[in-house]
Amino acid sequence: MAQIPSDRLVTIFGGSGFVGRHLVRALAKRGWRIRVAVRRPDLAGHLQPLGVVGQIQPVQANLRFPDSVARAAEGSTAIVNLVGILYQSGAQRFDAVQAEGADAVAKTAREEGARLVQMSAIGADKDSASDYGRTKALGEAAARAEKPDAVIMRPSIIFGPEDDFFNRFASLARISPFLPLIGGGETKFQPVFVGDVAEAIAKAVDGQARSGTTYELGGPEVKSFRELMELTLQEIGRERTLLPLPFAVARLQAFFMEFMPKPMLTRDQVTMLERDNVVSTEAIREQRTLEGLGIAPTAMRAILPSYLWRYRKAGQFTKIAT
Repeated sequence: MAQIPSDRLVTIFGGSGFVGRHLVRALAKRGWRIRVAVRRPDLAGHLQPLGVVGQIQPVQANLRFPDSVARAAEGSTAIVNLVGILYQSGAQRFDAVQAEGADAVAKTAREEGARLVQMSAIGADKDSASDYGRTKALGEAAARAEKPDAVIMRPSIIFGPEDDFFNRFASLARISPFLPLIGGGETKFQPVFVGDVAEAIAKAVDGQARSGTTYELGGPEVKSFRELMELTLQEIGRERTLLPLPFAVARLQAFFMEFMPKPMLTRDQVTMLERDNVVSTEAIREQRTLEGLGIAPTAMRAILPSYLWRYRKAGQFTKIAT
């Protein structure tokens, strides 16, 4: 482990989440002092063993309160905003978190003179019919307005041990005789490994990414929703019926699911599924990709067995046909 330099401090907003814990590990190995800004720092203690004593410090911050954002980022050399939500609940609204919150972080980065990396998503579009996609685009615009040199990262769906995609459907396959193919399962995705996303952000924090650039992060394979469900079932050794579900029917079901504390599907997510989620040809041509950052994308089959085994009938002892 590298020694902790006293003059390199990075503040990561939302650093205790799925991507955050991988980013903390990557930056700790690079010797950064890391301040993890979260709403509940008492629940972020699991991050501290990722570095040496004193290297990683959880602090309290809430993007809905700009003063707390400014206090959390004081003295930072670099700032990363990973905060995002998949569905709205209570005070956690898309506009408040992904648009206004991103604006608060960007203003703080400008005032601190810190390098800014803003996490977004493929599908971010100010004209999107999806509130998620629209507010992600507003967050990008806020970052650019305050910090024209900000680096924006747009990943496709992210996979890894704690993901909310493969784990969700593998878990569903244990109890359900079928898996839904929303919109017929034709939507295209380019799943990207969380470790690769963390490495890309870490490079941007280190100043190794082109300033003022929007990167689109995707894995080495483009797969349809149907193909991803088939891959999931193959990895967990289960046979299930794949049931096509028209968007209109999925939207109706999502309406009722939204009353759940943690909905499996929302109408906004159905709207997002109506568009492909892959790296654009422009990003490839301009090398605004993982490869453009010198990162070789990791294949799904190299990672999925390492955590989907727990959904097999006999766990790691289940023999899976290759």
